[in-house]
Amino acid sequence: MKLSKIAMATAGASMLATSAFAAGHEMQGRDGHVGIIYWQAASILNPYLSGGTKDIEAASLVIEPLARYDQDGNMVPWLVDEIPTVENGGVAEDLTSITWKLSEGLVWSDGTPVTSADVVFTANYCMDPEGGCQQLAKFGDVTSVEALDDLTIKITFGVPKPFPYGPFVGGQTPILQAAQFEGCSGAAAPSCTDQNFGPIGTGPFVVTEFRANDTISMEANPNYRDPSKPAFATLTFKGGGDATAAARTVLETGEFDYAWNLQIAPEVLDEMESAGKGTIVSGFGTLVERIMINLTDPNPDLGDERSTVAHPHPFLSDIAVRQALSMAIDRELLTEIGYGQAGRPTCNVLPAPAIYASTANDACLVQDIAGANALLDEAGWLPGADGIREKDGVRLSILYQTSTNAVRQDFQALIKQWWSEIGVETELKNIDAGVFFGGDQSSPDTFQKLFADVEMYANNFDGTDPEAYMGNWKCSEIPSPENAWLGGNMPRYCSEAYDGLLAEMAGTADIDERARLAKAMNDMLMQEYVIIPLVDRGRVSAHANTLEGVVLNTWDSELWNVADWSRAD
Repeated sequence: MKLSKIAMATAGASMLATSAFAAGHEMQGRDGHVGIIYWQAASILNPYLSGGTKDIEAASLVIEPLARYDQDGNMVPWLVDEIPTVENGGVAEDLTSITWKLSEGLVWSDGTPVTSADVVFTANYCMDPEGGCQQLAKFGDVTSVEALDDLTIKITFGVPKPFPYGPFVGGQTPILQAAQFEGCSGAAAPSCTDQNFGPIGTGPFVVTEFRANDTISMEANPNYRDPSKPAFATLTFKGGGDATAAARTVLETGEFDYAWNLQIAPEVLDEMESAGKGTIVSGFGTLVERIMINLTDPNPDLGDERSTVAHPHPFLSDIAVRQALSMAIDRELLTEIGYGQAGRPTCNVLPAPAIYASTANDACLVQDIAGANALLDEAGWLPGADGIREKDGVRLSILYQTSTNAVRQDFQALIKQWWSEIGVETELKNIDAGVFFGGDQSSPDTFQKLFADVEMYANNFDGTDPEAYMGNWKCSEIPSPENAWLGGNMPRYCSEAYDGLLAEMAGTADIDERARLAKAMNDMLMQEYVIIPLVDRGRVSAHANTLEGVVLNTWDSELWNVADWSRAD
């Protein structure tokens, strides 16, 4: 049978396209295997059910948002062709809606098309009041998310939203496949193990085996939108151990290609790098090591009401005690010992960008043991026979928990000593990071449950706008049995004034006014001493000298551009 010229041209074009696609897939996986080690092991691959950085970043290899932030904090399209703005018509002039349009031809790793229905489903999944969504603050003031057609999504807000980029921008709010997660909304969300451990995604890799709190095995996504990527056919995401051991596997032994969060004494890290197998990379963002004060009573005798707002803390409810704990700490020494040039002492939980950094709390930079003692004396907390302060039969005896890590244990030891100098007894507890930052609802040791008096950890936020981040400390974000302990407000802090400032920021467009409101919220948290900031930490990681394409990003997932990684010849 003879073909017409049009048919022949069409067939030729099809053959060329098929040939190019095949050639692209020959390039995919060309560099074999890549190994990543996060000494805090991933416990789940669903960021909506975990606030742990290690879970969010492991998931970013598989599931993706509509847009991301690059290494300079700029918003960049990811599953869309452009960022909606007022100027291009994507954001309503009255700032009450934003309309996103998915790129054409996107498919999930199982080959099915990505549609606006998946985005709508994901929004409703997180906003379900029974779901305990860890990223709910990102959906602040959202009243509806609707599909206008197969590729177009309209998000409507109940108030004008000068920064409408909370939902689906950054690694904390990726898109879930509706077909896979159907039946997993609300109270059922934590029980969908297969989905939470092996989400179907649009990212460069797919999960082949997930061992919670241990190892994740992945392979290149055969349906990735760029058929020449990723360069690696398989990937291992290893968890567990400690930061020192993780660093050694990249910088000294060459067992792994990338090691994250190298919370190690700087002189030790420098010595490892001298072995010549790897390179240390670092950068400052918004990561703050802090102590969270539990304003509720963690006494196990309270049963299901333990660490809930039903029972105020017997002594940490007293602001004088909280302030004295902060005054006793030498942040300069902590920074020097723990981080060197990769840390800066801070008195703020919001240290950056610079426009948002308050100077109202800088007195904390100077340790004041004498002042702390005088404050406690004045508040009626007097030393008992053993030197521990007490009042009305209540002793200042603290259980202080954190994750297992050499730097954090050094911090605990120093802070315990300083607190002993003001008459506070301290019991130290460290918990495996995979458990502490995990989402196991049956564990008493997660940082959300906070079954201790105080706890220490660090976290940060996607991008450069802090509205959603500051939303973590509104009243509705308090973890409790009712929301499966998944809220972001670990201190259990509740203030109508704070919530009012947050609502005002949500409706404010002027950048200087937004900065004023953000500083005011930061100062309220600092001056009520519900959070005790310690160190503004630079992110410190390391990669093998043979690994190319690594771009450290402090504003999004550190693994944001893993599709561009390759092996040097």
